[in-house]
Amino acid sequence: MTQPASPAQQDGRGAEDTPPAARKTAAAPDDHGRRWHDRLFRADVRTLSLIGVLVVLALIGGFTKPDEFLATSNVQLILTQASVIGVVTVGMTFVIISGGIDLSVGAIVALASVWATTLATQEYGFGGILFTAVAVGLGCGLVNGALIAYGGLVPFIATLAMLAAGRGLALQITDGKTQVVTDQNVLVLGERDSYVLGIPPLVLVFAVVVVVGWLLLNRTTFGRRSVAVGGNAEAARLAGIDVRRQRLYIYLLSGLCCGIAAFLLIVLSGSGQNTNGNLYELDAIAAAIIGGTLLTGGRGTITGSVLGVLIFITIQNIFALNNLESATQQIAKGAIIVAAVLIQRRTVRE
Repeated sequence: MTQPASPAQQDGRGAEDTPPAARKTAAAPDDHGRRWHDRLFRADVRTLSLIGVLVVLALIGGFTKPDEFLATSNVQLILTQASVIGVVTVGMTFVIISGGIDLSVGAIVALASVWATTLATQEYGFGGILFTAVAVGLGCGLVNGALIAYGGLVPFIATLAMLAAGRGLALQITDGKTQVVTDQNVLVLGERDSYVLGIPPLVLVFAVVVVVGWLLLNRTTFGRRSVAVGGNAEAARLAGIDVRRQRLYIYLLSGLCCGIAAFLLIVLSGSGQNTNGNLYELDAIAAAIIGGTLLTGGRGTITGSVLGVLIFITIQNIFALNNLESATQQIAKGAIIVAAVLIQRRTVRE
């Protein structure tokens, strides 16, 4: 039985004679839409999964210690503790998305906090403490970025060197002693009288940093360039992106977040110590990974990183309320990190 001729055959052309560009153009919208649908679906699944974990943790906390865990003061405590490491995690998320790593964030927080609480700095009051903390963070970020982007050092080595140098300098400044903050304008931010509608000021600062970070990543050229550099640095360079300058800016952003976190930690503890920020680098990296940020770069979300921070802080809070050993907490945290990485690898293969 003779098949009816197709429009192309009626015009004297076979299907194989159809211009490749035309066939590609016809198929491109569907393929493009399918890819975006898959990405959004996976992102939604990750976010809902993280929210589900938080809900389960809340149920566990409410079941084991209902009077204490569900108290307003405890919820405020969880959010306050999440604020400091959360600000650091926002900067770390950008670093990992760009294909880098920053092992020095904890040391930068320590150095910024002790430099900002010296007697000489406190003489300038609230503004002097805040400015010094942010300036030290930016300065360290500048050094990291310059060594990596223009010095050709591997991020692991450059930030490891900053970790050692930052911790050593913080110890030298304090001589191993705690520097107590005496400025009441700083201390009052940690008191209940300064809460806004029951929300601690530190949580409000964290919320602002999260919103700004989300907008930078999802609504600006800076965010698109960061993702491009992490996905394929050579392709980004050929597309006209100044890869070295972009990396410098990203580590500056990480340093800025560390400076802000150092000030929040000063408000929270009322002091500056060379031990501040201990293991913050591991907590920030872990939270970003839990949130879906790929260690190889090219993908990540601020929302996921924030949920990762809340998960770890909630686990820590539940363990503390139930008087469980910190060693068990670290084991649980390690298991969660391994599970998250395995899930990431499976998602990437698909």
